[in-house]
Amino acid sequence: MAKDTFFQKKETLNAGGRLIGLSTPKVMGIINLTPDSFYAGSRMQGINAAVQQAEKMLKEGATFLDLGAYSSRPGADDISEQEETDRLLPVVEAMVKRFPEAVLSIDTFRSTVAEAAINAGAHMINDISGGQLDADMFATVARLKVPYILMHMKGTPQTMVHQADYTDVFAEVYDYFTEKCYRLKQLGARDVIIDPGFGFAKKAEHGYALMSRLQEFNKLQLPLLVGISRKKMIYGQLGISADDALNGTTVLNTIALTKGANILRVHDVEEAVEAVKIWEMCQ
Repeated sequence: MAKDTFFQKKETLNAGGRLIGLSTPKVMGIINLTPDSFYAGSRMQGINAAVQQAEKMLKEGATFLDLGAYSSRPGADDISEQEETDRLLPVVEAMVKRFPEAVLSIDTFRSTVAEAAINAGAHMINDISGGQLDADMFATVARLKVPYILMHMKGTPQTMVHQADYTDVFAEVYDYFTEKCYRLKQLGARDVIIDPGFGFAKKAEHGYALMSRLQEFNKLQLPLLVGISRKKMIYGQLGISADDALNGTTVLNTIALTKGANILRVHDVEEAVEAVKIWEMCQ
C-alpha cells in the first residue's frame, strides 16, 4: 500500500534527550498499578511485580512503558492525589534504576502527579482528560518540555459512560484536537501525540466510526496513538470477555496500522510487535 505523503506527520519524539523515530510504529506496554483496572492481567500490585512485567515487555519489544496508578475504567472509584502518588513514584524510581533504557510514560490527568513522576525520571505524560480535569496540565507539560499524549474524553471516569452522545463523533473529536493542539502550541509544548480515546465516553459504534476514518487524523500532522487493547468495543461485539479478546485486539491493531497509527498501546506486547513486523513487510 502506497503511503500518503501529502500530509507530512511529525514522526519523532524527544524523550529525556533521546530521539525516538515513529516512522516505524512503536508499541507501548500497559502496566496498571491499580487493584481494579478492567483487565485483570494488567494489574501489577507492588514494585517487584511491576518491575517483572516491565522486564518482560521490554524483552518482547516495547519502546514505551505506560504506568498508571489511577484506574480509568468506566465507573472506577476516585482516589486522592496522595494515593495515586504513593502508588506511582516508588515504581517509577525502581524502573529508572533497573531499566535506564526504557521510556516511561505516566498515565495521569493530574499535573502535580505528572511533574513529580517526571522529576523522578519518567519521560512523557499520557493524559486521558486532555487537560480538562486539571487546568494546569497544559502549562506543566509545556514547561517540562516532555512529550504529551492528548486523549479525547468527555466527563470523568466516573461519569463518561453517560456522556457517549454524538451527532458526528469524528467531527467532534477532530475539532477537539484542533482546539487543544492550538492551545498547547501557544504555550510552547513540544511533542504532542493524539489519541482518539477509544472506549472513553464512546459506545462501540462510536469506536468503529472513529476507526473507519482514523487516517483522516493524519491531517493534523501529529503522531497518532491507538489504544483498543482488549476493550469492550472488541469483546462486547464478539460475545466474549476481555480475557479472550487478544485475537480481536490484534485484528483491530493491524487495521489501525494501515490507517496511520504510530503507537499501539497494548496489554500484550509480543503480539503487537509481531503485528507491526508483518504489517511492515507489506509496505
